[in-house]
Amino acid sequence: MAGSRSWVFFLTVCAVTLCEANAESKVTIPVGRFFTYELLRETFQNDFEPLSKLYSGYLYDDPMIFKCNRQNYPDLPEWLRFTQRHPYDNGFLYGTPTSPGKSVIEIYAINKRSYEATRLILVIKATAEKMLPFQAEFFLKLREIEKVLPSSVQDEIKQDVQNMWDAEALEIVNVTSALDRGGRVPLPLPGHFEGVYVKVGSEQYFSHCLLSVKTTEHQKQCREGDTVKAPKGCEFCSIPANCITWCQTQLFDLTKRKPVPPPPTVGSGILEDGGDFSPPESPPSRDFFLDYIVTVIVPLVLAIVLCLLLAYIMFGRREGVAKRNARTNQIQLYHHHTIHGNADELRNMAGDRGAPPPLSTRSMFNSRTGDRASPLQSDSPSIPLIMAQHDPYCDTLPRK
Repeated sequence: MAGSRSWVFFLTVCAVTLCEANAESKVTIPVGRFFTYELLRETFQNDFEPLSKLYSGYLYDDPMIFKCNRQNYPDLPEWLRFTQRHPYDNGFLYGTPTSPGKSVIEIYAINKRSYEATRLILVIKATAEKMLPFQAEFFLKLREIEKVLPSSVQDEIKQDVQNMWDAEALEIVNVTSALDRGGRVPLPLPGHFEGVYVKVGSEQYFSHCLLSVKTTEHQKQCREGDTVKAPKGCEFCSIPANCITWCQTQLFDLTKRKPVPPPPTVGSGILEDGGDFSPPESPPSRDFFLDYIVTVIVPLVLAIVLCLLLAYIMFGRREGVAKRNARTNQIQLYHHHTIHGNADELRNMAGDRGAPPPLSTRSMFNSRTGDRASPLQSDSPSIPLIMAQHDPYCDTLPRK
């Protein structure tokens, strides 16, 4: 019995690993139709904890972030975008392909709790199809892009537009956030939304309600900044968040495209004979002496004057050592020389550890001669005893 359970566990782990390694989804979308792919956190949670619910009966609800890029490229295709508001929200890939082709998208889900990662390959194949000839773009002021991308919300918006357009065959062509159109980021407060542009297309021509946005009276009210309400009989929004802003509604009739300009006429590639080439005359000579003086001589003269002024300040106004010593107090000058002598003595002692203690640590000594004397030899109460020895500087000191 235990052996059979082990084999079941082993086969389950192998199957999960194989499915995870080969996880790939394929989607086909016509050109000119809106594409949405929701990245469900529950699906990737099963990849992170495949056996937690089977054995423990508990399924984690971890925060996740998604990273999407085109295979072998750093970014997504230019027509495809990704959004995820919060790690606890699902992510959305959305966009409208503009040309047929195949795009291979790599989706990485990163678990913010365990920092595990798993990968999903999404193959999007865009097939060629005729564009819808009549398209209308509406602005939903009280919506955000994440709230419009779920299929249930798109069905609600499509139902309101069907009643307004009086047509059943409608397709959502594109959904764009107002931030991608240059709108401002809303304040993080209740009641502030970024706004969403929704473009819808149909094979049927515009209804009377939609054609009212092209009237002169409607456009005049929008230019004057008045609050423009829905035309009479055109109020079909069942949910207040799906009510459109009529001044920002635009109609596109693709059947009235401008004719393509004809291509340029291809010639023989040989220039016509225009005669001999006559080069332009040389310009008249010009004297650059004045420019040379202003550009070179004047800055050079200023530099020389500044150098002379700096040299005079640095060298011409110095008083010299002898003059400075003559104007310095003798007691201050004597202490200055004593400090220098003691410093030299300490430097000499640093090279020889067995040297006798310095003379400056002995009582009643002469730092110049090294002689020791009695403090009674000095009869001046204002001069330190250290200066009362036979020193050449002592002869210049005043005595009372």
